[in-house]
Amino acid sequence: MSRINGFVGRRNFLKLAGVGSVAVGASATSSVVLQSEQAVAQKPLNSEPKPQLKDPQEALKRLIEGNQRFIEEKRLNPNQSRLRLQETSLGQYPFAAILGCADSRVPAEIVFDQGLGDLFVVRLAGNVVSQEGVGSLEFATVILGAPLIVVLGHTKCGAVSAAVKGEPLPGRIGIFVEEIKPAVELVRDKTGSLEDNSIISNVKYQVRRLEESSTILSKLIKENKLKIAGGRYDVATGKVTFVA
Repeated sequence: MSRINGFVGRRNFLKLAGVGSVAVGASATSSVVLQSEQAVAQKPLNSEPKPQLKDPQEALKRLIEGNQRFIEEKRLNPNQSRLRLQETSLGQYPFAAILGCADSRVPAEIVFDQGLGDLFVVRLAGNVVSQEGVGSLEFATVILGAPLIVVLGHTKCGAVSAAVKGEPLPGRIGIFVEEIKPAVELVRDKTGSLEDNSIISNVKYQVRRLEESSTILSKLIKENKLKIAGGRYDVATGKVTFVA
């Protein structure tokens, strides 16, 4: 940079002034955007989000359609706006509950293309039924009004694989694996891959356990207010196939 007696030359001064103007302009624009976003965030809402679907079949259809969008890379990413964030801060009305595996490759909101407040998700390795899980699903249905529960298993499930192998496991890992072994025995003599058959068998087995272990859920089913379905997610294709 040319300087004369410690001062910036006229040409460089004009260049710096131009850059400064751009910087100030950008800063001002950013400030306006930030203030606008803050105003939206602070804008008071008059009511909670409206209750969603009550028909179990319609809820299932919505999940199937969302999964198809995910497979085709046409996701809508619904209900993920700042407004939705503020709505759900006042209450939640999920249209479906998911009992899924804790596997990091099976995030329900993504594979079904849903958003904030749409799904009530309970995740346990092997998508097994536990007392805590049942209680959570009772809350999702009786209190929050979800008309659908989906037990969601998946291919390449480590928990099912461990149950098939039947080898000793460290710590408390064996606790949930034991809950899968009865499902493995149901298909041990079936032709085909024992592991693949066991994944589907486990989904069906956990669906039955849910239906039989909760008088609250079974009552809702008898009243046609609840459906418990079972699906298998393919970690290679992204497709959910409903098997129960």
